[in-house]
Amino acid sequence: MGPIGSVPDAGTLQPVHPPEEDRPVDCRDLTGPEHRHISRSLSVESPRLGAPVEVLPREARSVRLSILMPAYNEERTILEAVSSVLRAEFPCEVELIVVDDGSSDATGEILSLLRDPRLTVITHPHNLGKGAALKTAAAGAIGTYVVPFDSDLEYDAGDLVTMMQPVLQGRCHVVYGTRVFGVNTRYQSYRHAMGNRALTLAANVLFNSYISDMHTCLKLIPASLFRQLRLSESGFALDTELTVKILKSGLRPFEVPVTYHSRSPEEGKKLTWRAGVHSLRVMARVRRQTGQSWQIDDYSPAFTLREITDPVAEAVKLVSETASRSLVTPVG
Repeated sequence: MGPIGSVPDAGTLQPVHPPEEDRPVDCRDLTGPEHRHISRSLSVESPRLGAPVEVLPREARSVRLSILMPAYNEERTILEAVSSVLRAEFPCEVELIVVDDGSSDATGEILSLLRDPRLTVITHPHNLGKGAALKTAAAGAIGTYVVPFDSDLEYDAGDLVTMMQPVLQGRCHVVYGTRVFGVNTRYQSYRHAMGNRALTLAANVLFNSYISDMHTCLKLIPASLFRQLRLSESGFALDTELTVKILKSGLRPFEVPVTYHSRSPEEGKKLTWRAGVHSLRVMARVRRQTGQSWQIDDYSPAFTLREITDPVAEAVKLVSETASRSLVTPVG
């Protein structure tokens, strides 16, 4: 493995920093009683992911999926999260890139024991943030599409298979795995659920869109689009920045319902109200940015960016003004 963010060889994906004294082991070797404190369910068959290229459907042969998994102090869930992805049967070639974002627990040690040709592990020397971890993973991805997948078991890896279908059918380029409130979901916090709804409403008003879950982790997009968006956030707000830049470009995600089991703060949930406030700042910044332009090849026309001085106040003002105009617009 090269430096952080380097592109691994497609045929030799291996974890970094293998233990000098411990032999590399398959996930199946970590199922004894002495390892039960690490993960709740470690029944891993580790089958070949998807089918050989020669037997894949024609539409799947040109599609490769890179799953991006940031991990920070997730020793309780990381092995099961990796295992669930490697057990899933995808309709295309897949790689899993895990970024250990400077964990201080046993996350890195657990990852160093794993061997699978579809798995690569990249290590940050210290914690840089979830957004930075995703950008590192994307820089090393060799797939034509990328999708983030959390290591905390809030999402089901099987839903990634369902999300691939609209892409393989040629119906769309961007697919969001949407958490439908009250259907196959469990929320630990009313405030978190309502906060996501409020921020999604703000994004819809600011960018004239109609999405239902802007902060879902599962965002399947072309790898080239991810890189061309020039994302600058390094923390949780990269999630917001990614969505609003997609919306501003003119693209609209195709939404597929997914399963969601939220964690409580006691179980390791790291989001706070400050993340919501910063998300508003990011929305307002992107909404008013100009002066820097780029072309998103084959997806949308060019658009421009400009920094603003008071993003929170500007976001509130824009939402209010746009809502007022909508109320007085005559029908027909």
